[in-house]
Amino acid sequence: MNRVILVLLASIPVAVALGQQPGPEAPDPRRPIRASASEMRDTVDRWVDDREALQRRYPLEGSTERRRRMRKFHEEWLARVDALDYEAMSLEGRLDWQCLRLRLFHALALLAREEKREAEAAPLLPFATAIEELEEARRRMEPAPPEACATTLDRLAAEVEKTRKAVEAGAAERPPPEAIRASKTLAFRAGKSLEELRRTLESWYRFRAGYDPAFTWWTGAPWKKADGALEAYGKVLRERIVGVRDGEEEPIVGDPIGREAILEDLAREAIAYSPEELVAIAEREFAWCEAEMKKAAREMGLGEDWGAALERVKGKHVEPGKQDELVAELAREAIAFVESRSLVTVPDLAREIWRMEMLSPERQKESPFFLGGETIRVAFPTDGMAHEDKRMSLRGNNIHFARATVHHELIPGHHLQGFMNERWNPHRRAFSTPFWTEGWALYWEILLWDLGFPRSPEDRVGMLFWRMHRCARILFSLGFHLGTMSPQASIDLLVERVGHERANATAEVRRSFQGGYGPLYQVAYMIGGLQFRALRRDLVESGRMTDRAFHDAILRGGPMPVECVRARLAGSAFPRDWKPSWRFAGEGRAGGR
Repeated sequence: MNRVILVLLASIPVAVALGQQPGPEAPDPRRPIRASASEMRDTVDRWVDDREALQRRYPLEGSTERRRRMRKFHEEWLARVDALDYEAMSLEGRLDWQCLRLRLFHALALLAREEKREAEAAPLLPFATAIEELEEARRRMEPAPPEACATTLDRLAAEVEKTRKAVEAGAAERPPPEAIRASKTLAFRAGKSLEELRRTLESWYRFRAGYDPAFTWWTGAPWKKADGALEAYGKVLRERIVGVRDGEEEPIVGDPIGREAILEDLAREAIAYSPEELVAIAEREFAWCEAEMKKAAREMGLGEDWGAALERVKGKHVEPGKQDELVAELAREAIAFVESRSLVTVPDLAREIWRMEMLSPERQKESPFFLGGETIRVAFPTDGMAHEDKRMSLRGNNIHFARATVHHELIPGHHLQGFMNERWNPHRRAFSTPFWTEGWALYWEILLWDLGFPRSPEDRVGMLFWRMHRCARILFSLGFHLGTMSPQASIDLLVERVGHERANATAEVRRSFQGGYGPLYQVAYMIGGLQFRALRRDLVESGRMTDRAFHDAILRGGPMPVECVRARLAGSAFPRDWKPSWRFAGEGRAGGR
């Protein structure tokens, strides 16, 4: 398949570092469209295509066969990458080589972690292998003898029922010897796997049901029995062990990964800090925010009672039906601010195509604030919400909070970022990391603060609220995964130290632990932002680059660990044996200028 990649890449990063301004954004028809300067671009694209093909072939996550095949795939690719002539590559090629190896090593670490966690949950899912084998046989296009399949399904149903009864017995005050004791965390993990196993079994059955009359005749009733047993067992895990009750808010459980796994994830992100050091950085930033909150409170005539200042700000919201107008106005204001100061190039098309949608009441239960990208999704009360939910949504999406988040989601934040990712070095989307993605958007909150974007103490309170929020994310995310902080303690932290509405804090913690985010995702906002701030201090404030050249170079380089961005902009030799070592958070340095 022919692929046209619209990529224009400055081949020598050092040239950008000399302060040259980027050329015009309008395409010049006289200039040829050039491919990326990286010799690794085609290699990275091939790895992505092959990996995605295998993931489609082995879709059952957690299965032994999928794990075996993906481990073999990544080991083969690691050997292939290691055999390339690194010394002959340009800096762009070396960057891709290093980033790809980081991904390969991390993929292997994740497979080992998955195997360990599956083994821990195995007593709750002793029948999983039978379902996996049925599906694998189908995908190998092997015959499915109807009578033999019916026998397998009948045995499967019996095994599920046996396990369900043992788990139910384990929940008793004095469980019998044959009982299975299950913690909430293991039951939560097993429940998620059970849902996928049930979907897999149904897909396996419906592949032949009706099409093969003999298959349907033999397996129809046994499949219904097995499916019903899986459903009943899932209900036991969900209700008896995890504690979900009809009509009640679902408890937040999550599945902490532990310190060793956090260190593996930090290595993949090229972060040369321990979890404990990151917690210390967050506390330092928190202290700076609290001091600035007190300054704003004094300017508002409230002494140092920043809690009272926050309450006043929360009461300043637009009338129902006017939030879309506010967001549009704030988006235009942010664009005008960065353009008037020549901070970053905003292509005309990027300015033209962004859109807006309103979040539904159901979506706001997990995402109580704005979401962004090319489309900004706006949270605000609807007429059908309960009175208390309306009040919390109004307070959590007030004028000054919104002024600190619209530019994060649109321009110069996620929308501009995504727009450029599609057009410059698109192969590097394979190296996407929240430390680059969320760190970039949070960095702009920091930079705009430094450049005087907040016009009033109320604006500063709004911006500080979100910075405190990002500090708290580091504390509760790492605390949870280190096993030192519970979900309830995380909610209390957001309410007591940041000033969240309790319902919004609950939604935030639920989204963090059960919303499909990686363990370091919430950490990445502030830490990535601090990385970009340190990089700007080194390259822009030192006079080596202009703001516009600096920010455009980051966007055109594409996503990668921020230490790799640093090497690219500095024109580093980037040796083959490179190891992350950047200590970007200067000791004792916090906050803005």
